[in-house]
Amino acid sequence: MAYKRPDGEYPYIGTDTWAERLADAVENTCKQQAVVPPPRIAVIEGLATALGDTEIKKIVATVAGKKVLRQNAWRLVQAGSDTVLLLICDVHGAAVVPWDLNDRTVSSWSPPSPEATQRVSALIAAEMALEKVEKEERIAKKEREAHRRAPGNQTYAAEAIAAADEKFATATRQVRDAKRERDALLSALGHRRPRPVVQTVGVDGQPMAALTLAEQPYEVAVHVQRYAAANLERAGRTRGYDLSESLVASGQLSRGMSVLQQWQIKNADGTSSRLWRMVAVTANNRSLARLRIFGIHPEHLVTGMPQSLWPWPKEKSDPTLLLLNQREVLNRVSAGLNEASAAEETEPDHAAHRAAKIATAPMEVVIGCSKPEALEHVLRALNVNDHLRGVQPYDEDARLIALFATLVDAYAKEGQLGAVLADAFPTARGADLLDVAGVRDALTANGPLAPLSPLLPPDEEVSPVTMRDAAVRAITALVFPEIPPATPSPGKRKVRDTGLFWPIVQGTLQESAWSQVRAKAAEARTRLWSAAVAQLYLHRSNILSALGLFGLPEAKEGAKLDPRSLKDLFLGAEAGDPTAWAALVRRMAPNLMHAPEPLMTPGQGSEAGEKRKGVRRTPSSVLAALTLAYTDQPAHVSRAFLLAFARAVLEHPDATEAPETPDGGRPVCYGEQDWQDEERTAIVPGMMLVPDIDGRPTSFVADKAWFDEMFPAKLDRSGQTKGAGDASGGQSATGTSEPANPSTTVHEEVTEDPHDQLARLRRELPARVELAEGSYRSAVAAADALLVDFKEARRLRTQLSEEPLPADQRIDWMEKLEKARDAAQTSVSALDQVESLILKL
Repeated sequence: MAYKRPDGEYPYIGTDTWAERLADAVENTCKQQAVVPPPRIAVIEGLATALGDTEIKKIVATVAGKKVLRQNAWRLVQAGSDTVLLLICDVHGAAVVPWDLNDRTVSSWSPPSPEATQRVSALIAAEMALEKVEKEERIAKKEREAHRRAPGNQTYAAEAIAAADEKFATATRQVRDAKRERDALLSALGHRRPRPVVQTVGVDGQPMAALTLAEQPYEVAVHVQRYAAANLERAGRTRGYDLSESLVASGQLSRGMSVLQQWQIKNADGTSSRLWRMVAVTANNRSLARLRIFGIHPEHLVTGMPQSLWPWPKEKSDPTLLLLNQREVLNRVSAGLNEASAAEETEPDHAAHRAAKIATAPMEVVIGCSKPEALEHVLRALNVNDHLRGVQPYDEDARLIALFATLVDAYAKEGQLGAVLADAFPTARGADLLDVAGVRDALTANGPLAPLSPLLPPDEEVSPVTMRDAAVRAITALVFPEIPPATPSPGKRKVRDTGLFWPIVQGTLQESAWSQVRAKAAEARTRLWSAAVAQLYLHRSNILSALGLFGLPEAKEGAKLDPRSLKDLFLGAEAGDPTAWAALVRRMAPNLMHAPEPLMTPGQGSEAGEKRKGVRRTPSSVLAALTLAYTDQPAHVSRAFLLAFARAVLEHPDATEAPETPDGGRPVCYGEQDWQDEERTAIVPGMMLVPDIDGRPTSFVADKAWFDEMFPAKLDRSGQTKGAGDASGGQSATGTSEPANPSTTVHEEVTEDPHDQLARLRRELPARVELAEGSYRSAVAAADALLVDFKEARRLRTQLSEEPLPADQRIDWMEKLEKARDAAQTSVSALDQVESLILKL
């Protein structure tokens, strides 16, 4: 049926012929500028279908028989060492989708994982089930009210009322159960959603200047897009003015930046759709506000627009039909609004009048880049830079995450990212082999942690636990870099050498001179560290949980990390080394904060009323209590218990299933033993089971009530001895007691019982044997590496006919090696004696 589109200010999209010409122009211009273009189909389906029929004619010209972009229609942007080619044009006001990965909402997303994606599907099903039973509850309530108000007092009326009451009670119970199921899934997701995985598009194995999302089921794509829009709208409420009304009154005054991105949607019938759209890299809030003014939901642009929302005149409405072609969708929108704006009966608040000044929006579209594999990172950096230099307020955690990304980029730009990590990981298997781009993405939670594996020692297993530990240590080294030790200076004025890394931190964070660093700067950097580390966890706690974890010494001199691996720390703690346990406790700190049941919660309790709000535990209190539990060994704490607890703490973020009791049942939180079943906290993946005195799991989940009872904030040390096997004693029923009077405290050395000493040695010696084995293996590897290097040096000297080294230097090296060989021979004799003693134990 022929239909003449009404005239008006809302543009109609150009034809397929002009789309082909635009694609030719983009490819030829990118070739001239030596950048990689997007896929041709992306330009045809995602860009050309968003430009008016006259806009393409304005930006395309013919030069020497070839279609190219006019000189005033594009510009090059230098982002570090990368070049980006931008097309300058006016796009349809409803053609740009807000970017899910906007840096203002980065704290609303959790790390992606297959398990989290499956939970999103389960959450959608749970929400649909809840909506269904809530509807049934409303119907049952109306029926009950109707029966109660019915006239008459016949017997059957009483029976009908009783049946209606029973039906309503059943419906209410189903609603309660459905809410518990939904809340449990939300808790399992950390009350966030997994971040969409964006990759560079590849054509015939070659990366192109466009992005693509991993394939998503239709329901998940709709849910995630709605979630992204809701969080972006929440972040935009901090503006001092109404953005939508500003756009209605004045239009969009500055250009935003967009990139072409593909959505891969798997429909319920098994078919798949691949839609190309433009997403807003910058001006995300404006793109969302424009869609709201037009009356369009963002998810409809990326999953298909229902035909019933924008039908042609006299066209039969079909609620099941989805419009996937962007040209068709935007032409219907323009036709509908042009027709409404021409009608006199159209209300002033109709979208046809409100969207008049944003019928088209000025835009810069990414149509080429020099390094497509780094396109996502470049766009993120441009977005962060645009926001950090802007006037709009950030959420504190989002601002700190953006600032940390800038710090990592500053290390990379100065060529010091590998150097600072090599210093922090002296036993790394290959710190010089780091993929800087991969490490940068891993530390900013924009990629997997696998690129950090060269930082692990050769004997350390590559696992999620060790990789996360390496990421936390790397973040700590970047935020709190060590500076060279002070050297004696003969003059009165001493100028401290701050090394290569501190100036990078100072310049990026705009701190004062090193000599002027105070507690305020230490607190600010601790917040930055906390926000950066929190990105690695599904259950993300408040960034203020880490306040007090680092102080002025760390801010000035550096964090001074223990170089030992997790394996060596566990072996050392098992072998009785208190320094190993103290370092292990420090490594546990982030996991104690970011858990479904956090154990480190400063500022969330009350010192005046512990029964009302719980015990306030600062990081120093928590870590000190754990350290003292190892050295003082209270009666209810054993070394096996502590090591089992440490393993559970370090492994809990990787749990994919909710914990079960040893007999296969459902555990309960320790502090909720006396609660009603419907009031208890849902048991979700990531929760830790309380170990018993022998380190075996029990039927309770570790929560703050259990932690405060096992590791009290105040330790009674009156009359306590220094024996390794002594109990603390003197504790009250609540696990706390009044501090002892120093004048009456007795400190005397008590000889350890021989039976206890033998039992302790038998527990510690296996770990000590393994530690000795690891040390010898490292020494042998170092000797082999030294031999290879000397052989290579000798070969090169002979080849180049260089002069030999001075005799005194050669003698010095030989003396050092002779001492090392003598020590090795002495240790071999000691090992021989150990072998004979093993048979006598």
